[in-house]
Amino acid sequence: MRDPYDILGVTRRADEAEIKKAFRKLAKLHHPDRNAGEAAAKDRFAEVNSAYEILGDPAKRAQFDRGEIDAEGKPKFQGFEGFGAGGREGFEGFSFGFGQGGQAPPGGGPRGGAGEDIFSHLFGEAMRGGRSRSRRGEDIQAVLTVTIEEIASEARQRLTLPGGREVDVTLPPGVVEGQTIRLRGLGAPGQGGAEAGDVLLTIRMAPQDRFAVEGSDLRIRCPIDLEDAVLGGKVRVSTPTGTVEMNVPAMTSSGRTFRLRGQGLPTKTGRGDLLVTAEIRLPEGSDEALTEYAQARRAARVG
Repeated sequence: MRDPYDILGVTRRADEAEIKKAFRKLAKLHHPDRNAGEAAAKDRFAEVNSAYEILGDPAKRAQFDRGEIDAEGKPKFQGFEGFGAGGREGFEGFSFGFGQGGQAPPGGGPRGGAGEDIFSHLFGEAMRGGRSRSRRGEDIQAVLTVTIEEIASEARQRLTLPGGREVDVTLPPGVVEGQTIRLRGLGAPGQGGAEAGDVLLTIRMAPQDRFAVEGSDLRIRCPIDLEDAVLGGKVRVSTPTGTVEMNVPAMTSSGRTFRLRGQGLPTKTGRGDLLVTAEIRLPEGSDEALTEYAQARRAARVG
């Protein structure tokens, strides 16, 4: 994968806010819902998520900057322990099959006894014809960006893992921004018959403008015509799963908030609520009767 800084279009001196802003902009631009049927956009979306997985985590970003992990978050080879910068100390503790102290026996041939082959130190029993040890597969880090609507509908999500593998994911109730979900057995395969690793899936909320998230509750502002605010009536309100009708009582002021129970995000015990704030919408153009009424009200207040 390319350098995550290049993918997000930020410099190595960028702070967390700049990185998050760049990620949200690109995630919104390349989101599959916005680019249906475009394979290139889907790949780009996965690449942006993988880059943010590194740079959006301060610990991983520091590891990447130090060269400890690569652009996919995998540890880089650091050399064999004991091998220094080139001095003799780098070879202490190893015998090259020549016996004690690394001294070759007379005649220059190898000698058995206490000496051990360096390859046995480095590669274990496999170099001596033995069986390799079993080893659990590595965990894989991944990011899934979801919309408020997708969380509310509790629909299964398609996740593209590093390497192109696709899996379906069911989000648990109550999932929040930044939460990590463990998908057992979907990581790298194990060695020697050992179990596979897991996928550690970090949830990101896709940028959106309609709803403000407050835990499992959502807030939305709803325009209401002046006549409905004065006389009362029914208005249609957008929810994450569709639209519903809401009764507005007579003489409703702008800024009044109504609670629609069960229209928020799912939780382990139910669903949150939708908090709807009324915004009075005046008629377009001139309205003589309304103007005269407002003038009379002003005159009465001043007088």
